[in-house]
Amino acid sequence: MSYTKEIISSQRTGDKYSLIHHSSGLDVLVWKMDGFTTTEALFGTKYGSVNNRFRTVDTGDFINVPDGIAHYLEHKLFENEDCDVFELYAKTGASANAFTSFCETAYTFSCSENYEKSLEILLSFVQKPYFTEENVEKERGIIAQEIKMSSDSPDRACFFNLLGAMYHNHPVKIDIAGTVDSIQQITPELLYKCYYTFYNLHNMALCIAGNVDEDKVIELCDRCLIPAEDKRLEVTFPEEPAEIVKRRVSAEYTVGTPLFSIGFKCPAFKGAEMVKMEVCAGILLQMLFGSLTTWYKELFEEGLINSSFSFEVFNAEEGFFSCICSGESRDPDEVFKRCLQRIEKAGNGGLDRRLFEIIQKSRYGSMIRGFNNVENCAETMFENHLQGTDAFTASDILAKLHFEDICEAFGVLFDASKAALSVINNHAG
Repeated sequence: MSYTKEIISSQRTGDKYSLIHHSSGLDVLVWKMDGFTTTEALFGTKYGSVNNRFRTVDTGDFINVPDGIAHYLEHKLFENEDCDVFELYAKTGASANAFTSFCETAYTFSCSENYEKSLEILLSFVQKPYFTEENVEKERGIIAQEIKMSSDSPDRACFFNLLGAMYHNHPVKIDIAGTVDSIQQITPELLYKCYYTFYNLHNMALCIAGNVDEDKVIELCDRCLIPAEDKRLEVTFPEEPAEIVKRRVSAEYTVGTPLFSIGFKCPAFKGAEMVKMEVCAGILLQMLFGSLTTWYKELFEEGLINSSFSFEVFNAEEGFFSCICSGESRDPDEVFKRCLQRIEKAGNGGLDRRLFEIIQKSRYGSMIRGFNNVENCAETMFENHLQGTDAFTASDILAKLHFEDICEAFGVLFDASKAALSVINNHAG
């Protein structure tokens, strides 16, 4: 087989990796990291729980599939017709894993030796689906039990209740595993349909970082990859209003201290613009609610928040973007009120330029240090490649940010009218 190659590099750090367009249809990204003894490989697809409506040249019209099928498929791929995949990895000494997120599914391994054999296993089993009525039915019981166990988690309930309070129609509000009812609809035929649609090499990427020989990787790809026809996959999502569904939702679980999640629903973005807004949002969350702020210190001293308080940017190209704060509090409604007050103050000139500069430098340093971690490098290549950017896009954007960029982003991202609160109270209270 043939291939073409590009070098993706950072002028700021000198780091670089190869992007290989393999004739099979697969993009292969190889980051050779001299001096490292371990190798991290990730073979994944742009397919997650939100992708339940799609079409290809073969389907014609859009089709809908049951919620949770991406996660179901991930489980089933480890069950090979003739062997157990984990047993194969045990022989090479590799540590294998997999995950399904809202927008991606990936199969990974980490090893310090025998990476070629481990890579061969990875490429082989992901390309070899095996679904029967019997093994699909068996898995149904296992996943149903997982869903029931997840439903007992107050933290998970708090998070998904928040998504339900923010999003009217977008499938991001549905648990990645689906529901007990939705997985009853999953059949071998549907699994094969989704597999051949989303596990098409044109929709996938292989990312390897660490102690690796690029020529040997290409040689293995030549030997193991089955060339795929580009099916021109198209996914669609229901129209999502800008407004939230409701201001406040609550539920009761057995918890020592009430839990809360506060979300600011933002517009959706794509490509480099999304990366820039994600970088800005991360800085703004720190500037507004981070441990260096007066806001944080006051609420901590008053006992309204504790060390569990955290925040995150929750976003993807697939049509959702929000800024979320979570934690424990004896009075979640007061925390929500104080959050909104902080947003109002920031909107009236309350953003601190000096604090921005401190946070910018700190976050840039952390991002650059991440380039010395093989797992982080493989994952960063994967996630960025699937959204049409590269592993250095975020660090380049962060380095060039100005305070004025942050102020502009604040006006887009933090609208108090689009803020929602999810609370988990104790059964007794």
